[in-house]
Amino acid sequence: MCTDHSEVAMKNPKTWLAVLGAALLVLLVPPLVGAGGDETGTQIRGLRVMVPNTPGGGYDITARTAVKAVEDNNLNGTTEVFNLPGAGGTVGLGRLVNERGNGKLAMSMGLGVVGSVYTNSSPASLQDTTPIAKLTEEADIIVVSKDSPYQTIEQLLDDWKANPGGLPVGGGSSPGGPDHLAPMLTAKAIGLSPREVNYVSFDGGGELMASVLGGKVAFGVSGIGETRDQIEAGELRALAVTSPERVEGIDAPTLQESGVDVSFTNWRGIVAPPGLSERDREKLITLFTNLHGTEQWQEALRLNGWSDAFQVGDEFGAFLAAENDRVAGVLRELGLA
Repeated sequence: MCTDHSEVAMKNPKTWLAVLGAALLVLLVPPLVGAGGDETGTQIRGLRVMVPNTPGGGYDITARTAVKAVEDNNLNGTTEVFNLPGAGGTVGLGRLVNERGNGKLAMSMGLGVVGSVYTNSSPASLQDTTPIAKLTEEADIIVVSKDSPYQTIEQLLDDWKANPGGLPVGGGSSPGGPDHLAPMLTAKAIGLSPREVNYVSFDGGGELMASVLGGKVAFGVSGIGETRDQIEAGELRALAVTSPERVEGIDAPTLQESGVDVSFTNWRGIVAPPGLSERDREKLITLFTNLHGTEQWQEALRLNGWSDAFQVGDEFGAFLAAENDRVAGVLRELGLA
């Protein structure tokens, strides 16, 4: 004869309590393995991405574009992006290096931080970090406000040669960064001494664009992603790009087309603190590898005028070491290091 289990439980309080306790354990104790589990899955709970310059700059746009694609494609849970600007990115770099072993922190960075380490005498360098992924390459662009008298790059360069100190050029990076190196290399190519150039440094492309639009500098040099919206809106006029080939969607010649022997591109990527476990390092590499494979990220590359320059791990680390040596050589050649 079948016996009702609830009846047995009521007659035996100890049995009833055991059943209740087991039920509570099932409800209250989270599973060790599951979708998005931090211990065994590929997701990183509580991941934060630091941007070492102000909102609106290239590192900021790259980080926020990447994180949106990560979240939209369910590659990770909620991922915070936060800004820690200062000293051309070396304030953020110092914070990152001090977070040794923290697998829940990454930093958006690029060529600008390489140069800033030298020009700001930073005690921390990118050689102290864990390389995760190089994401993009991008041409710099020379722009003026819509009210500028300069309609062509030739007009601007003629006046610049005649009065280098009287035409301040703004860049969204500190000395040694891409927005500084591009005009310095351009100056050298047209016969100006870099020491004659009146370079005004801004902490990111957002601050720079406000100054170009406000007429505080004669012209600006920045990444295409930071200027495209204002160019399309007619607020900025593009005069030239620094890449070896023209950029799709930008009505401007290359410097080489204009008789200036300069070919220059910026790049951006992701690094993490030193001392990561191999497991944490692989989780971060896997996350950005998966990001790279999404249609949303590939579309973002196209819309922002970014070239796909994907590298991960040790390959990216070798690239960082080579860039460190290259930038040091350029700065010495320009008399800036």
